[in-house]
Amino acid sequence: MLTLATQSPGEPEIFASLQGEGPSAGMPVAFLRLSRCNLACTWCDTPYTWHFAGDNRPHRGGQTYDRKANQLSLELPDVAARILALSQKRLVITGGEPLLQAGRLADLLDLLPDMAIEIETNGTVDPPARLDVRVDQYNVSPKLAHSGNPAELALIPHMLDRWATDPRAWFKFVIAAPEDVNEVLALQRAHAIPPARTFLMAEGTDSPTLAMREKWLAPLCLEHGFRLSPRLHIHLYGDTRGT
Repeated sequence: MLTLATQSPGEPEIFASLQGEGPSAGMPVAFLRLSRCNLACTWCDTPYTWHFAGDNRPHRGGQTYDRKANQLSLELPDVAARILALSQKRLVITGGEPLLQAGRLADLLDLLPDMAIEIETNGTVDPPARLDVRVDQYNVSPKLAHSGNPAELALIPHMLDRWATDPRAWFKFVIAAPEDVNEVLALQRAHAIPPARTFLMAEGTDSPTLAMREKWLAPLCLEHGFRLSPRLHIHLYGDTRGT
């Protein structure tokens, strides 16, 4: 069984769309969104995957979600069948933090032998070998101080070293203010993170906010040799599930 997020009550968040962020932006893919996270970003745009009633971790929206309506479990053959029905060549596994369910994901990928696999992760969980061998790309998004997560939970030194030395791993840092880039630079120096595999992405869930922040973020990317990541899905569909 896998624990998934929902698009609507009773409907798992498995869908086809264009990848909106990172090195695969614009590519047609199938998405699988899992539920649960070990971190709690105050600006998280998918709080319905973890901020359930009774969870006192802060989120700027203040809303908590009914677990029964926003989380469901499915047998692996059912998940695989729904993914294959989308007729895509690439699968993006996201969350929440998908590597919390790494063992079951490895079993799922046995049922999807011909798909390229991309995993989006906060970088705090080391994937087991039997999953790792099936992954073509990791989108690693370490959470900076403005996320509200304690550094000892969100920025684990040996894990940052692990991802920096994996050529399949691309770093994506969410930037809310220009000074956040200084934190990225410090992490880059400490862990030898390659600038060529580093994206800076403006924080925001609407096009005007993203456009405003990208105006000052683009020159910083140019100055430091980083890449600028869009959020195409926000521009195309807004801040909605299943997109």
